[in-house]
Amino acid sequence: MTVDDVIKAVRDLPSLPAVVSELLASMNQDDIDTHALAAKITLDQALTAKTLRLANSSFYGMPAKVTSIQQAISVLGFHAIRTLVTACSVTDSFAPVPGSQFDFPAFWRHSIASAVCARVLAPHVRVNPDTAFTAGLLHDLGTLVLASRFPDDYRRVHAYRIEHDCTAEPAQLAVFGIDHAAVGSALAAHWKFPAPIQAAVAEHHQPGGDGPATLSTVIYVANIVAHALDLSAQEDDQAPPLSLAAWQKLGLSDAAWAGVFAETEQLYDTMCKMLTT
Repeated sequence: MTVDDVIKAVRDLPSLPAVVSELLASMNQDDIDTHALAAKITLDQALTAKTLRLANSSFYGMPAKVTSIQQAISVLGFHAIRTLVTACSVTDSFAPVPGSQFDFPAFWRHSIASAVCARVLAPHVRVNPDTAFTAGLLHDLGTLVLASRFPDDYRRVHAYRIEHDCTAEPAQLAVFGIDHAAVGSALAAHWKFPAPIQAAVAEHHQPGGDGPATLSTVIYVANIVAHALDLSAQEDDQAPPLSLAAWQKLGLSDAAWAGVFAETEQLYDTMCKMLTT
């Protein structure tokens, strides 16, 4: 098992559906034909049904039910619908491996909790909430690549964690020579996510240097908060230590943090039910 083997496995993964690739490409475009994109999304009936279920959930608090992608775009905005379509597609991209010891449901619970927390935190530091949600959902996908493509080797990661009482990152480095942050960033590049999302995935265990809070700061903190709130309900879950500099960089008051925790827990339940069923 080498780092090259892992990167080859990432490159061998199937691409996201063509319409999702178009949606990702549109992140940097100002002139978007939302009618044409809505028509393409609608061609995928399963994706459309799941997206509309999410759009009508309490997560968005719609005053009236939306029944089409175009209507959802006009009410919620194109950015929100693009985020939902991408989220639905990503969560459908990996099937649980039969006989695997890896806890796929707990993995997705933590990823969704991090995404929701990132979305709640983002407006406090002028980061786009939809981009933050997407990056939060993607941040640990490298773990899913390792666990689903190399299930036998990943059992050694599990054993290493138990023996050394550590988080996943050092265990993955010991077994694979690469950790899930680097693998996830390679996957985000393979799927052509924008550079800031690739960077946030790569840096989600790094508190960052000087300067204002960025998308990477939001994902770094959201990941730790999601662990601390124990939303994955995993017995051996550990919250990584939080950098004081990153905490201060966000600049939230105690009351604002209490609101972030409460809103994350409230919205998490809704989003989890929608994305994992």
